[in-house]
Amino acid sequence: MLEVHDVVVRYGSIEALHGANGAGKSTTLRMLSGLRAPVSGSVTFEGRDITQVKAHEFAAMGISHVPEGRRIFPVMTVQENLEMGAFARKGSLSDDLEEIYATFPILKDRRKQLGSNLSGGEQQMLAIGRALMSKPRLLLLDEPSMGLAPMIIDQIFSIISHIRENGTTIFVVEQNAAQALRLADRGYVMENGRIVFGESAEDLLKDPRVRAVYLGESEED
Repeated sequence: MLEVHDVVVRYGSIEALHGANGAGKSTTLRMLSGLRAPVSGSVTFEGRDITQVKAHEFAAMGISHVPEGRRIFPVMTVQENLEMGAFARKGSLSDDLEEIYATFPILKDRRKQLGSNLSGGEQQMLAIGRALMSKPRLLLLDEPSMGLAPMIIDQIFSIISHIRENGTTIFVVEQNAAQALRLADRGYVMENGRIVFGESAEDLLKDPRVRAVYLGESEED
């Protein structure tokens, strides 16, 4: 579905993906959703070269991005936020809204509240729900568990599993590697914009190097 080859992303003169600031995961997702165009290399989605496609065209192509930090519209209601997720679509949204509310019942209860009045977990659910309103074939999730309580994290990952089971392909960037790998089919470990491990999620969970360095476990664990 998605192929990325030899991409270089720069912020001014700084090469972002292969620089010293972090692993490059969020920059990669920004590139995959058109928010940051690569200066070289190629990105292909379902056989189409999307390297230079503008960000506002991605939703219509079938790609939705839930950025780090949620980025909901705080002065809009929950329902208005969800409707904004379908800006590229035409026709009635009532059935789609009901589908989102069935997945996130708390959002139905909060549908008339402003986004700024939601808890962190509710805002994350709203951000995911808004992305799903465009009916994506590929959903990009950047750190969906960041800043959330453990119980809410479990709930968010349960929802992600439900979305996956309903046929949407999900690309998750997540520092909570163990939980993400238990959900994923395949996992990749990035360092400075380069993939250092790329195997089935099951194999990565068993790999002693990954367990020791990235999951904080010892062989005795």
